[in-house]
Amino acid sequence: MFSKILKNEVLSGVTVALALIPESVAFAFVAGVSPILSLKGAVVMGLVAAIFTGRPAMISSSTAAISVVFASLIATHGLEYLFATVILMGIIQILLGVFKLGKYTQIIPYSVTLGFLNGLSIVMFLAQFSQFKINGNWLPTKDLLIMIIFVLVTMAIIHFTSKITSAIPSSLVAIVSVTIISSLMSHYDIYSLRTVQDFAGMELKGDLPKFYIPHVSFSLETFKIIFPYAVTGGLVGLTEAVLTGRVIDEMTNTKSKINKEFFAQGLGNLVNGLFGGMGGDAMIGQSIINVKSGGRTRFSAIIASVTLMIFMLFGSAFTNAIPLSGLVGVMFMVVVGTFKWESLKYGGKIPRSDVIVVLAVTFITIFQDLATAVIVGVILSALMFAWEKGKIIYANIETGENGEKIYKINGVLFFGSVYKLKEIFDVNKDPVDVILDLKYAKVMDFSGIETINAIAERYEALGKTFTLIRPNENCRMLLQNAKNIGSIKFAIDSL
Repeated sequence: MFSKILKNEVLSGVTVALALIPESVAFAFVAGVSPILSLKGAVVMGLVAAIFTGRPAMISSSTAAISVVFASLIATHGLEYLFATVILMGIIQILLGVFKLGKYTQIIPYSVTLGFLNGLSIVMFLAQFSQFKINGNWLPTKDLLIMIIFVLVTMAIIHFTSKITSAIPSSLVAIVSVTIISSLMSHYDIYSLRTVQDFAGMELKGDLPKFYIPHVSFSLETFKIIFPYAVTGGLVGLTEAVLTGRVIDEMTNTKSKINKEFFAQGLGNLVNGLFGGMGGDAMIGQSIINVKSGGRTRFSAIIASVTLMIFMLFGSAFTNAIPLSGLVGVMFMVVVGTFKWESLKYGGKIPRSDVIVVLAVTFITIFQDLATAVIVGVILSALMFAWEKGKIIYANIETGENGEKIYKINGVLFFGSVYKLKEIFDVNKDPVDVILDLKYAKVMDFSGIETINAIAERYEALGKTFTLIRPNENCRMLLQNAKNIGSIKFAIDSL
């Protein structure tokens, strides 16, 4: 049993390492750095994060999100400031983990996660089309058709291998198979497919990462330059880690330790910056490949990083010979597995507000970025929840023994329901004695308190009495604390 688990971990790690190579190269071009620097960053980030991770089987590496965040910094200030920023980003992430701020990620609704997955799938799908171009132009018709055929062959191998056996990751079988076929075709002058080396424009062979202190002045001016990038990169990275963790949790029926993962991501970036890396975060695509290939522990992620380094040091001949079509085929299968196809059937079956959030997050992920999509999604969800919750408030109106009018409020009093509350009272036509019964209501915020006070003032202005009775313990505390705010005393004289 143990040997089978170990074999799955090793093979899935090797598969992930192969998938990381073109991704790291592509992200290097986005950021404007050397592919070797990106690959070294992927090794260091992946290894450190895997060792200390709070989400076993998660893959961390250099990513598109981090590349986009740091691209302008690199263009304007150079690599030294990049390394300093990555170090500061790591420190910020470590502090967030140490102070256990990961609990606040629980406010991210599932509709946001769903929109993120669908948007990410489309982004990954569209990103692969750059492999079919050279200098922004589509490949010649013959070359394009042959590459498409190899992509389809790769996808077919993955599909049917997974049906036949789970002993070997189907993605690894596909990559090795198409690499052998491609090499034979090139050897016999049949046809030469574009390879990883062609895509990178150089041979991907490097040495071990070395400890490096960034050559920047430790001054307030430097801090002002790097701090905004460090905060943005840190939050983007942790957002991706949270959402990737949720996906793996669902796939493996386990639970992430999010604060520990924050610490692991931060330590990975701290070490990354000290070894001249470009920084990184969790990679959902590669994490899915890892889990689908059988990876379940931190060992598979460690193997992925170690294997990637071995490829750079000793396996450059094989690494550089991998055809891009094979890797594109692997990523297309990841896209198919990542997209939540069942969400296309949700129309009319889930609340309209959730559908709006899913679509909004999907489109913002595609056209803007992940961090913005998640923030907008959470805000939209909160506002729609407040709007719907605000509608659920009503009053049972009774007449007392002495002719007083009693409003028995049911519902939650907060900023979203205060206007509905005001509409319930008929101040002008009510008798001189009015009672507000809060036994079945709950006051949640200052908006609710101030609205009660405003209603009381309207009754007082007409010479009528307004008495509040039976608030629950939570309401009582809020109202007592607000006694000295404005004329709130009219609303709580009975306390």
